Amino acid sequence: MPTRRPRLPGELPPLRLKADERARTHMLASLLLDYPDAAWFDRLPSLRVHLDGLPAPIAEALAGFMDAAELAGQAPWEEQYVLTFDLKRKCSLYLSYFATGDTRRRGMALLTFLDAYRAAGWQFDAQELPDYLPAVLEFSALSGSDVAAAVITSHREGIELLRAALEDLDSPWAQVIRTVTLSLPPVDERTRERFRQLVSDGPPTETVGLSMGLEPFIATSQNGD
Repeated sequence: MPTRRPRLPGELPPLRLKADERARTHMLASLLLDYPDAAWFDRLPSLRVHLDGLPAPIAEALAGFMDAAELAGQAPWEEQYVLTFDLKRKCSLYLSYFATGDTRRRGMALLTFLDAYRAAGWQFDAQELPDYLPAVLEFSALSGSDVAAAVITSHREGIELLRAALEDLDSPWAQVIRTVTLSLPPVDERTRERFRQLVSDGPPTETVGLSMGLEPFIATSQNGD
């Protein structure tokens, strides 16, 4: 019986951004996607200043997101963050998870991210895994390198799946991911096909045979739907 093919979520035409505008967008998205503790809320007024001069679709989306966070308050916002990103497989903030899931390939994918940082002259020393989207966006914003652009491009379907999942939940964080999408080149057909496959199947899973040497990398496994 014929079935409807999954579609990209309301495809967004990319904006023509200058290098500094793209860097600012990625840095703001990086900071806003991080865990919303007290320091995160204290930082919001200073982040608003950096919206000036950005294209309206980006500035308005990020301003609206910050408005919603301030209106909700810290405790409800933190709870919503955990329910969204820690408990739902398709809302993972770890880019390699979309392509490899909890399989033995995840460890090698994470090593590829570390190699990319090193290739651009960076040393990744954060507590998060190297494929953590806020870290990758910060890398893009501060380095402005072709390596950072290649990392994001090679995981574009994961970003689009994350946006689709957040939009399906009517999540406020969808506004932040939309600004990332607006800053990137158009989605090509190959990426569309990978996206459709991910929508249909979800991230890969593997329940046995994980290498002991890769267990530290797999510690952030996503367990929700």
